[in-house]
Amino acid sequence: MKDTPINYNIVNEKVKEMNLSSVGKASIREIKRLIDNIEAATGQKYIRMEMGVPGLPPAAIGVEAEIEALKKGVASIYPDIDGIPELKKEISRFVKLFINIDVSPQSCIPTVGSMQACYAAFMTVNRMRKEKNTTLFIDPGFPVHKQQHKVIGIPFENFDVYNYRGNKLKDKLESYLQKGHISCLLYSNPNNPSWICFTDEELKIIGDLANKYDVVVMEDLAYFAMDFRKDYSKPGMPPYQPSVTKYTDNYILFISSSKAFSYAGQRIGMMVISDALFKRNFPDLLRFYASDNFGRAMIFGTVYALSSGTSHSAQYALAAILKAANDGTFNFIEDVKEYGEKARLMKKMFTDNGFKIVYDMDEGEPIADGFYFTISYPGFTGVELLEELVYYGISAISLAITGSERTEGLRACVSLVQRSQFPELEYRLKKFHENH
Repeated sequence: MKDTPINYNIVNEKVKEMNLSSVGKASIREIKRLIDNIEAATGQKYIRMEMGVPGLPPAAIGVEAEIEALKKGVASIYPDIDGIPELKKEISRFVKLFINIDVSPQSCIPTVGSMQACYAAFMTVNRMRKEKNTTLFIDPGFPVHKQQHKVIGIPFENFDVYNYRGNKLKDKLESYLQKGHISCLLYSNPNNPSWICFTDEELKIIGDLANKYDVVVMEDLAYFAMDFRKDYSKPGMPPYQPSVTKYTDNYILFISSSKAFSYAGQRIGMMVISDALFKRNFPDLLRFYASDNFGRAMIFGTVYALSSGTSHSAQYALAAILKAANDGTFNFIEDVKEYGEKARLMKKMFTDNGFKIVYDMDEGEPIADGFYFTISYPGFTGVELLEELVYYGISAISLAITGSERTEGLRACVSLVQRSQFPELEYRLKKFHENH
């Protein structure tokens, strides 16, 4: 079909210029660059759903605190590798008030976004014991985590969890862990890209098996408290953000400031290690580090080698944001509820025009409306669908690059789509439906 909202020949030309073997299999950043190039050449704006970046203004409390810190001259001073005391204290308070767990400030480490926290954790945990050198991904998941493993040279295994929800998860998970080579497992909750959320029963299964096989659970909370079906916004009051930490001390949490606080640009995140794991000794760490203590190896071995700490001024920003949230003067959830409302409206536009929601149920309950949703169209694989939608001015990523077995689908992110674009999105979807 050449009767498309975006000029067919220009799209073809830009695809060839980037030398992509397949648009549908391209990485997130490659798709972003392609769409940037097409927009520049055509002057037409895409419905941008490929990048999981915030679409709201940054938390003003953080901006003001960071400006103040810069005025005081922190830009010329190296921060402590494991973070400024004010921030470490507020991270410790935050996980107590919003997850209901006790972690000392010592075990709370600011990082260059959650991305660096994951990278550091993968490197350290997979060196704790010679016999355990493999990560298990409970997919679907963030594609870059696997890219990190490829860059470092760490083996990984993975499975799509959608068909193993509830008590089915136990046997599936144990089939990997009982082999004895898995050092850690990672999942996101809420999940990127499917937006499924683990139940308390599933988190208990994961925690119990982590205890049984002495495996570290890495819980990616990039979308902290953003399952809007429940109100997790009240500090120190239930309900709390669901977490495996109720069931095991073998955990590392990754908490992002990018989505919940819209502070992505300053690259500041949090790695929270249980006190029990932080204090443990693993003789095999001495192969790579000066200490066999896990916490010291993590901070003075891996984090030091990667970046010698994270942005000094951004740490003051995050400390101020967390303090306001902890004190109950800043309801960070109220701001980001807009993502859920946009998802509800956008999903209806897609389903009204022949699309289906791929991951549609959450243990018998309709999936939440949130930062992401997943779509398919009859007769197309996800790769084929993305390659076709590019001509209609709509971008996303294929589920095929996320570890999903639902290869007919795409991941759509709502954050960068403005409500003012909704009429154009609806027009383009109708045009696609008419042509197919």
